[in-house]
Amino acid sequence: MAEEHILEFERPIYELEHRIGEMKKHNKRGPKVHTDIEILEKQLAELKKKVYSELSAWEKTALARHPHRPYTLDYVSAIFTDFIELHGDRRFADDPAIVGGFACLDGMRTMIIGHQKGRDIKENMRRNFGSAHPEGYRKALRLMQLAEKFGLPVVTFVDTQGAYPGIGAEERGQAEAIAFNLEKMSSLRTPILTVIIGEGGSGGALGIAVADAVLMLENSIYSVISPEGCASILWKDSSKAAQAAEAMSITADKLFRLGVIDSIIKEPLGGAHRDVPFTAVNVKNEILKFLNPLLGRPVEQLLRDRYHKFRVMGEFIENGKVVTSKRPS
Repeated sequence: MAEEHILEFERPIYELEHRIGEMKKHNKRGPKVHTDIEILEKQLAELKKKVYSELSAWEKTALARHPHRPYTLDYVSAIFTDFIELHGDRRFADDPAIVGGFACLDGMRTMIIGHQKGRDIKENMRRNFGSAHPEGYRKALRLMQLAEKFGLPVVTFVDTQGAYPGIGAEERGQAEAIAFNLEKMSSLRTPILTVIIGEGGSGGALGIAVADAVLMLENSIYSVISPEGCASILWKDSSKAAQAAEAMSITADKLFRLGVIDSIIKEPLGGAHRDVPFTAVNVKNEILKFLNPLLGRPVEQLLRDRYHKFRVMGEFIENGKVVTSKRPS
């Protein structure tokens, strides 16, 4: 892993990896050196297992934001074929922060929509770091309605800190665009499946995530606000973001127990960026596992189940008792 992208909790792993690499590079491969390397490699495997199995919510947030983590177009190229990107909202402009178009999944025609971040400063500026403007959400809805027209399932990939909060975006109706998406997705007459692949931030995430099935990568996050934003509001101190992350239940395991998501997708040890092909295979398998049953479901039942899914989500207090809603069968 590149040193400039080493996370703090990964530093002992990096140092041991570097030591093993130097031994392999500079030492003659005698019996003693070979034995020493084997011992260190065993220690490395145990250290990785220990570190990555005990990650805090804040450490998972750092992994979800890792600059080498695969983005929407990485999954599209690895999982789908015959991708044809479509542009524009037919009202104002095209928003590169959201990509979408037709694609084939094992020969099945599908509409793909997702947030897209950049790999360098130039691309991040063009894609606004994955934070969409109103025209991005209107483009997404246009593509969903196109899928509905042709009877195609919709698969969305969520990876954004949140919708862009700039003056121009607000002037063009950012809140209305997201709210309109929520309304229309709830009644879209075709199956919708969402995968949280990195950050799922606030309404910017939910604007393409009202789905029949919501899947989440193991080291991604999904929340109403960023941990830093929450800490700034609650304690007037963004440095308490780690404390906020723990309190907010933003990780896949906690959200699954609350019934907010339907499945946790396994990542390789160390995060999705460590083995993108492995991650892509797992994502594809989970998409097919949840999408195939939805395809054969009558539309009216699909809409009833989607409504029920969101209606019973989470916990609430009734007659002084905390009630946990049951996951729809």
